Amino acid sequence: MLARGMKRESDLKRRILAWLTRPGYRPLDGKELSRELELHSAERRQLKDVLRELERSGEIARIRKNRYILPGEADLVTGKLQIHPAGYGFLAREDGQGGDVFISAENTGTALNGDRVVARITRDAAYAWARGGSARAEGRVIRILERADDTIVGTLQQTRNFFYVVPDDPRIPHNIYVQPRLLPKTQRSLAPGDKVVVRLEAWDSRHVNPEGEIIELLGRATDPGVDMLSIIRKYDLPLQFPSEVLKEAAQIPETVDPAPHAEREDLREKFIVTIDPDDARDFDDAIHVERLADGEWELGVHIADVSAYVTPGSALDREAARRGNSVYLADRVIPMLPERLSNGVCSLNPGVVRLTHSVFIRLARNGAAREARFARTMIQSARRLTYKEAYAILRAPPNDELGKRLHLAWELAARLRQRRFARGSLDLDFPEVKVNLDRKTGRPLSLERVENDESHQLIEEFMLAANEAVAADLKNRLIPTIYRVHENPDPEKLAEYRELVHSYGLEIGDLTQRKELQRLIEAFRGRPEEQALKIGLLKSLKRARYAIQPIGHYGLAKTNYTHFTSPIRRYADLVVHRSLIERNEKRGRRGVGELSSIAEHISVTERVAADAEMESVKIKKLEFLQRQLTERNPQVFRAVVIEVRNYGLLVELPDVLLTGLVHVSSLQDDFYAFDPARRRLVGRQSKKRLAVGDLLEVVVARVDQFKQQVDFAIVNEDSASKRPRTPRRPARRR
Repeated sequence: MLARGMKRESDLKRRILAWLTRPGYRPLDGKELSRELELHSAERRQLKDVLRELERSGEIARIRKNRYILPGEADLVTGKLQIHPAGYGFLAREDGQGGDVFISAENTGTALNGDRVVARITRDAAYAWARGGSARAEGRVIRILERADDTIVGTLQQTRNFFYVVPDDPRIPHNIYVQPRLLPKTQRSLAPGDKVVVRLEAWDSRHVNPEGEIIELLGRATDPGVDMLSIIRKYDLPLQFPSEVLKEAAQIPETVDPAPHAEREDLREKFIVTIDPDDARDFDDAIHVERLADGEWELGVHIADVSAYVTPGSALDREAARRGNSVYLADRVIPMLPERLSNGVCSLNPGVVRLTHSVFIRLARNGAAREARFARTMIQSARRLTYKEAYAILRAPPNDELGKRLHLAWELAARLRQRRFARGSLDLDFPEVKVNLDRKTGRPLSLERVENDESHQLIEEFMLAANEAVAADLKNRLIPTIYRVHENPDPEKLAEYRELVHSYGLEIGDLTQRKELQRLIEAFRGRPEEQALKIGLLKSLKRARYAIQPIGHYGLAKTNYTHFTSPIRRYADLVVHRSLIERNEKRGRRGVGELSSIAEHISVTERVAADAEMESVKIKKLEFLQRQLTERNPQVFRAVVIEVRNYGLLVELPDVLLTGLVHVSSLQDDFYAFDPARRRLVGRQSKKRLAVGDLLEVVVARVDQFKQQVDFAIVNEDSASKRPRTPRRPARRR
């Protein structure tokens, strides 16, 4: 019966689409379609659901008076809307035809960030280009097909006449009217200043504030931990594991007995080490490097064999797939696997036996890979090093076995790194600013800049080599799996980025040529605006994702690439481990359709995790700056002007990795006028110029926790227009 019903539904879909594509078709509503198609009673009952499904999938569109047409016939496109904090947005087309569609703030309607919507094209790309704009079509949202989320996290506020919630997400421009009342699970009435979760009610007009119902009280906005809990609720991150998952994990032994694993290659006598961040709790990768008798190299990369414990279809597997990845917030980790595995039996702790999946790569003297071998192994890590410890060893002469082996490993990593950039890899590494917190209160104590030094680069190169070797092997054997892909950038977006680069006084050639892009990155290295230009470049590139097609990785300049080295924290890696194990078997492999669905799902969970992680760090940075204002103890920061507007200077703090505004009203030494042609502010009396690239010293002037924005004031205005003395090095034209 079920199969017959599905076949009938499929036939009805085909008939509807065929009718809509007929020459001379005029838009019809559901009843009219039913008559024209001469549907019998069972099909008429099914029609409404089929039309709704076709509309949701973007194959048809509903216009005025509930009439249906093909989207292209009325310049309609379907996709997800990404809204900028300034209010405008971009619609990523689902059909893949053409680039993103620009949606101005007034044309977003009641759509929110991440919503799946239908938009009507109001100006095509050619028209926008002819009018001097970007080569991007413009549109207007006409219908919301699917809300990304119907709950919003915010802070309860009160006026004389009503209560409202200010959303935490600055991309939501409207406050939400609410009727606060005692929640069943709370012991007190709600009050202004409470952090709450609101379920959004039907919202039809952008000109009227939305209304909602408070469904959860998180606590006072100022209470310890509430800020992070708000992020967890906002991004719908799971805090607890289901009981069946914990029960399954509890049955796994906490230690590894080597006896039952005699079939594994025993590497316990090899000098293998792990190198991880200072505060890492799980260690899923270890390495060893040896120089062979003929001067060539052997690189061993040993990865925690999570697949030995998490079997396909188990409760552990289903939950790991649902989560997709671990999430690293500023004050906690939300793991993909229960702690018994992630910090216990799967973690490659020193001095204990662990099950691993190893890649052995033989490399020529110059670092070129010759061959790779894969094996399920047992190891016993000799040392656990932090990045700081490894860096200190690399900076000092080698005086023991650990020092000699680490220096040998860096010698190989340096060659791999040199070869990678020679092949066209883009150096887009960013420093990281770590927020050190008080463990009890969660208050930020200090900001620490973490550089991508040799210790980080050593591990990075070895993990890249292992990922590439695994991808090449699976691809050559035609084994279905999940690849990490990064598509070539859109030339239009690179052209827009080129204009940004020109505004900083850099001369460049054709950025669609990889060598030219590499020369540009080298040209702004070490300049004050390096951070801003790198971020701009990243925004012009496509986002890396997971896919079942091995189309390569543009940023890394690799034809074959996957994720294999972090199965404790990424489900993609666990899938790849299973593919590698099963590559010589004909049974047990997942189908292409299932792998494709997994790849799409974990691409989404990865983006959610990245957004949550960045927001958690930003909130703690803002709290750190707010405390300086509260305690009247402002710290002086280095800042560089990255953009000039008529209302002030947008500045980047390289030691904080935070962007803020120096408002023109805070410039007290003169009256400044905006020069749009040269993109600078000019003092009317002093003729002092403030332009992109200027170095400043600033202090915090104002912090807006709601909008997640910060304003700065210049400390020493006499030095405001000083520019770096490093000479400009324009990239050569091709």
